[in-house]
Amino acid sequence: MDEYQRYKLTGEKALAQVSDAFLNKVIGADNNSIAVIVRHISGNLISRFTDFLSSDGEKSWRDRDAEFAERDYSRAELDELWRQGWQVLQAALGELSDDDLSKTITIRGQVHSVHEALVRSIAHLAYHVGQIVLLARFFNDGNWQWISIPKGQSQAYNRNPTREKRPQ
Repeated sequence: MDEYQRYKLTGEKALAQVSDAFLNKVIGADNNSIAVIVRHISGNLISRFTDFLSSDGEKSWRDRDAEFAERDYSRAELDELWRQGWQVLQAALGELSDDDLSKTITIRGQVHSVHEALVRSIAHLAYHVGQIVLLARFFNDGNWQWISIPKGQSQAYNRNPTREKRPQ
């Protein structure tokens, strides 16, 4: 759960630094806005982690393509989508035990161990949260508050690696 929490907090810190005017901004053809990425993360988490151990992770009711349809989202809508996705994930993870890690589940009919599915999920989440951070930095032109180790401060950080500890 700790790694998920790190990405949740990273995404939230990045989102907090983006003005509402840029949440729906697309920077080129075939790209996604921050809003669309949040919508997709939410859809993915809800689909994958609803009935996590007992049903395919790609639910028949999920419309993944609609997650990428451009439309304007308000900050309140995005906050709610983000909250819903993380709530489903946290509930599912809270029910897992170490014994569950070797069990198998399916995603799009493909069999994965629970451990493999969680690694796959973290990698997917990291990819998209990284996109949010990059876009947030791009749109924040000069006022960015570092979420990771600021340039030129690695040695100072290494003396007190606070981000290596469990998120609060």
